[in-house]
Amino acid sequence: MERPLAADRVERLTPDAVRAHAPDGLAALLVDAVDDGASVGFTAPLEAAEAASWWLRAAGDAEEGVRDVWAALDADGRPTGAVTLVRTGTANGRHRGEIARLLVHRSARGRGLGRRLLAAAEAHAAATGLTLLVLDTQTGSPAERLYRGAGWTAAGTIPDYATDPAGALRATTLYYKRLG
Repeated sequence: MERPLAADRVERLTPDAVRAHAPDGLAALLVDAVDDGASVGFTAPLEAAEAASWWLRAAGDAEEGVRDVWAALDADGRPTGAVTLVRTGTANGRHRGEIARLLVHRSARGRGLGRRLLAAAEAHAAATGLTLLVLDTQTGSPAERLYRGAGWTAAGTIPDYATDPAGALRATTLYYKRLG
C-alpha cells in the first residue's frame, strides 16, 4: 500500500464544515462512489443535489450529536474521502455505534485513506465510551478486505438485502468490532 501523501489529512468536521463541503466536495464524493458501484444507500444515477441533500441532513445529525463526520482532505481542502459514525439512540444501545458511508474517491484510492478514516472513527468511538461498533457492506465488495484487515468480525450474511446502484439485489455482510 502506498504511503499517504502529506496533503491527505484526515479531520473531524464540524456541522458547519459538513454544510460548507456538502454542495460540492462531499456531494461529488458520494456521486463518485455510487457511479463506481458502491452500495451506500443510493441508486444510479445519483444527482449531485440529492447527494448534497444527504450531507446536509448528516450535518443536522452532527449538530444533534447523533452523527460524527470525518473527511480526508487534499492539499486544496477538497474531500477525497469520508466516513460517519452514527450513535444508537436507544437506552439499551448507548454503548454501540455504526460506521456508515465510508467513501474514498476513485482518484485517491491506494493511499490508505479508507484505513485512516476508519481508524479515526474507531478511536473517537472508543474515546467517547462506545464499546461496540457495527457496519454492513455488500458481500464480496472491496470494502470487506479493508474491514477484515482492520480487525472487524463478520457476523453473518443476509441474501438480497439491498440493491446495488444498478438495481440488482445483493447480499450484505454484517460486521462488528469490540473496542477497548
